[in-house]
Amino acid sequence: MNLTIYRKIAGGIILCLSCQNLFSQSAPTIYLNQMAPGANPELFAAGKVSDAMANRDFTISPAGDEIFYTVQQRDFLSSTIIRIRKLNGSWREPEIAPFSGKYNDLEATFSADGKRLFFSSNRPVVAGVEKEDFDIWYTDLREDKWSEPVHLDSPVNSAKDEFYPSVARNGNLYFTTQLEGGKGKEDIVVCKWKDGKYSSPESLPEAINTAGFEFNAFVDPDEQFLIFTGYARKDGFGSGDLYISRKDASGNWTTSMNMGKLVNSANMDYCPFVSWDKKYLFFTSNKTSFKTPFSKAISFADLKRALTGIENGLDNIYWMQFGH
Repeated sequence: MNLTIYRKIAGGIILCLSCQNLFSQSAPTIYLNQMAPGANPELFAAGKVSDAMANRDFTISPAGDEIFYTVQQRDFLSSTIIRIRKLNGSWREPEIAPFSGKYNDLEATFSADGKRLFFSSNRPVVAGVEKEDFDIWYTDLREDKWSEPVHLDSPVNSAKDEFYPSVARNGNLYFTTQLEGGKGKEDIVVCKWKDGKYSSPESLPEAINTAGFEFNAFVDPDEQFLIFTGYARKDGFGSGDLYISRKDASGNWTTSMNMGKLVNSANMDYCPFVSWDKKYLFFTSNKTSFKTPFSKAISFADLKRALTGIENGLDNIYWMQFGH
C-alpha cells in the first residue's frame, strides 16, 4: 500500500501553544473553551475544531494568536487550510486561510520566529501548468498579512511529493519525501540551512528511517527530539504509530521508541506537534469506538447520530500532557 496515497485519503491536528500567553502555573488552562488535558489524550476543541469533518495537521503561532489546520475530503477530492485568529482577546470563527481555498493545500507549520509559514501544496509553479506532485511552499507575515506563497525550488522540492514541513530554530527544514537512494518507501529527510540556502536533502539515520514508511515528523525547535509516524512496524499497535527519537550527548539520533498505547491505537495516529513550551502533545487520529458487532441491534437514529458525530472514524485532533 502506498502511504502517500493513504495520507491523502486520510483526512490531524497538531497545535503549538505559547507558554507565556496561554499557560498558567496557578490556574487551569482554558483554550478555545477547552480545559488543559491530563495524561490521557482528549479531543481538542470538540465541535469547533474537532468536528464531524476530517481535520488534521494543526499548528499555532509562537505568539499564540493564529491557528492553522487542514480539512480534507476522502480520496483527496479537496484539501483546504483553515485559519482561526485571536483578535481583541477573542477567538474568531474558522475561516479559509488567506492563501488557501483553490488548490489542495495542507500541513502548515510556523518558523520559530512566527514570521514564516511553510505548507505543502499541489498548486502550479508555472501559471496554467498543472502540478502532479506536492511541493513545499512558504508565505511571510508582512504588516499583519500573509504574502503571496513562494515555491521552494531545488534542492528542497523534486519531481516527487514533499510533505509535512517542520522547521528547527536554526532554519533546518525537515519533511517527508520518496528520496532517490533513500532508506525506505518514504523517508524523513532534512535540508540544512547554511549561508542563506538549503543543502540537499539528507535521509535521517536508521535510528529513524527503515525500509518501510516513515512520515509526518515534528522536530523540536532545538532539535533535541523528533516525533514521527512509522507504519506497520513490528512493535506497532495497528496502522501507523507515533515514535520518538532523542539526540544523545554526542548529537546523534537515538533508536526511535514507540510512544505506547496511551498515544497510539489500532488506527492511523499521525501529524504530531508539540507546544512551544513543550508541555503538550497534539496529534491526529481516526480512531473510533463505533464498530460492529453492537451489543444489540442499532436503530437508524442511533446509526445516523454516530456516523454524523465527531468520532465517526474520520480524523480528529487530540491533545495530552507531554513529558519531554
